[in-house]
Amino acid sequence: MGQLSPTLPGKLNRIIHQHGRKLWLIGALVLYLALTTYQLGLPGLHYDEAREAGVNAMEILTGAPVTAFRGVTVNIWGHPLPLMVQDYIGALNVYLALPLLALTGAGVPNLRMLAILTGLAALLLLERAVSEYQAGFGRQSEANEPPPAKFSTPLSLAGLLTITLLAASPSFIFWSRQGIFVTNLTQPLSFWCLWQGLQWLRTGRTRALISSAFAGGLAIYAKLLALWVIGPFALLAAGWWFWQQIQQRSATSTRRPLSPQLSLPTLLGMLGAFILPLLPLLLFYLRTGAASDMLHKLDQSYYGVDNFDLLPNLFVRWGQLLQSLRGDHLWYLGGLYGNESAPWLAGLALLVGLWRHWRLITPILLLLLLSFGCSLFTISSLFVTHYALLQPLGVAGVGVGLSTWWVSKQKPQRPLLPVLAVCATLLWLSLDLTASLRYHAALRQSGGLADHSDATYHLAYYLRYHGEGAPIALDWGFDAPVRYLSQGTVTPIEIFGYTSPRQPDAAFAQRLQPFLANPNNVYLLHAPNQTTFAGRRELFVQMAQAAGLRLVPETEFSQRNGQVLFELWRAVP
Repeated sequence: MGQLSPTLPGKLNRIIHQHGRKLWLIGALVLYLALTTYQLGLPGLHYDEAREAGVNAMEILTGAPVTAFRGVTVNIWGHPLPLMVQDYIGALNVYLALPLLALTGAGVPNLRMLAILTGLAALLLLERAVSEYQAGFGRQSEANEPPPAKFSTPLSLAGLLTITLLAASPSFIFWSRQGIFVTNLTQPLSFWCLWQGLQWLRTGRTRALISSAFAGGLAIYAKLLALWVIGPFALLAAGWWFWQQIQQRSATSTRRPLSPQLSLPTLLGMLGAFILPLLPLLLFYLRTGAASDMLHKLDQSYYGVDNFDLLPNLFVRWGQLLQSLRGDHLWYLGGLYGNESAPWLAGLALLVGLWRHWRLITPILLLLLLSFGCSLFTISSLFVTHYALLQPLGVAGVGVGLSTWWVSKQKPQRPLLPVLAVCATLLWLSLDLTASLRYHAALRQSGGLADHSDATYHLAYYLRYHGEGAPIALDWGFDAPVRYLSQGTVTPIEIFGYTSPRQPDAAFAQRLQPFLANPNNVYLLHAPNQTTFAGRRELFVQMAQAAGLRLVPETEFSQRNGQVLFELWRAVP
């Protein structure tokens, strides 16, 4: 009988090592799915979920006229298809929702499964991006790791730590459940761009560069906000490439190339791949002039944010970044819970990471810093939901930082550090899990608050089965959810006007006047303390009284805690 190969124990170790990591990966994904799919019908359907995916998808599937944003469609085989759902949000979610809704029907859990699967893809692609980064720039930070194959990267400790922390994060969980509300489609597309770009830097594979450019363009089409990540990453990658080119030219001719080479066909292919998914966006801007409208909002946004007031904006954004790590911003679920230790643990992980392996951590910090700087500017408002894209990247930095606690060739091994890393990870995970479960418990009681309340379900049911097919919406937030929830049988008529959320435009009275002549019309309003677009209610009352009409409340709909949200009125002689 021959002797066993002396290398067998090492190979066996690596096999066990990798299978153990695969089980770890599966466990983290199962935890994510368990937390996101529970009571999926709650909170209530938000306007943006319905407007940016559900309504158009339902119209396409049922053959109803497509109510495209700004009326802009492209005809394919006789079917008008929307190009965008907002001036800065593409219609990708509409088309991704089609197969799900075709198979399961137009329901709220059905629609949200798309967002949950998007979050799942984001976790997998972020793990790939982190592992690729480790493979190319930080292999010395992990012990007993097999060298990566040229085009295949093994699961890394940093990648697994990242998705484990995200799998129970209140922000990531509940933003993924209502992912269309925050356009979480930018997450997997941006992480795909990072993964393939890093692979190109490591291997020089042209296909990876083309793939990265395409993913970057697609992420920007999904929502322009993706520029916050794609732009800084492209800048850093280009800077690293140029630096390596300089280093290479100063090295001896026999030295192996330090960075991939770029040819003109490769550059043209990269540019074409980037522009291709942006063609619908460019066509939309060409046909509507929306780009000019957005440029006018660069000094002061639609909601009145001064983009030149950098210091106040910075303080707001810094607070929101910390909120996204803690998770204590999801008030509309019925409570405020969070992981108070998360920002402190994140800072500690990054600081120790810098001490242990500064070359590995510094590029990540630069990417986060540049992306954070981009977030100080907005054409809408300083919404905390914008950090749905940056929060996972911040957690990725924490994962990489924690991985250096195990081993680093730049610093001698500290036996206590791996133990502390395990303790920090378990503490973070347990506190996040506790907060997420408490949110679920609160949501079960509240049904959601304000624009997220499940009272919207009762409103849509009432309008549908009381024959109110065309109520007059005097405030924002009624149209898309009611249309989707009523299967298109109720179409609110929005006359409040989008010109300004602070006051009615000059033509509001002209739009309202003809409807007052018909006593059968029903008018939709929010309760006074829930109004979104101000001034419309007051002008409605004034005009009705001036016309000698009596305003009669028909019914109202409340949150589960009894607070009135929606009111139905009639104006009768």
